[in-house]
Amino acid sequence: MDTKAGHKLVETGALINFEVTKQDIQPTFDGENLHIKIDLQMVDEDKNPTEEDVEWGAFGFIFVLAVLSFDDARARGISDIDFEDNDQFTVADLFDCLEFAGGTLKFYADYIRGRCLKTGITVCKDGSVSIFTTNRGKALVHWLDRLKGKKMLQAVKVK
Repeated sequence: MDTKAGHKLVETGALINFEVTKQDIQPTFDGENLHIKIDLQMVDEDKNPTEEDVEWGAFGFIFVLAVLSFDDARARGISDIDFEDNDQFTVADLFDCLEFAGGTLKFYADYIRGRCLKTGITVCKDGSVSIFTTNRGKALVHWLDRLKGKKMLQAVKVK
């Protein structure tokens, strides 16, 4: 499988600077899972809102978030029959989940090959971004931390 386009999208998407403008974490109706919605603003190196980055980075930014969502996703219920442990999110998957409507670029993935993504991303032309996940715990917060370059906690052996 040719992965050159995917690598280019990841490279581009990882260059996007952003600031979190709003975060909302709510329990789902069952009380056991979470619905998270985070709003972002694409910003330049001086933390000023930018629209220019949308033109060159929107597809890559969505792709990076979708890759992180796919990588963290697991099977739920009977979807485990389609789940493959070493599967990868592809550019074709991205385009299957994309829509351009009302001047915004929208991504939504429910289940892809047995993985429960339940992830939605909307990028507006002014550089504002809205991301939501359902039944994914606080994974979205961790993806954004990774994109910001924050080190994740790692298990250490205690002697």
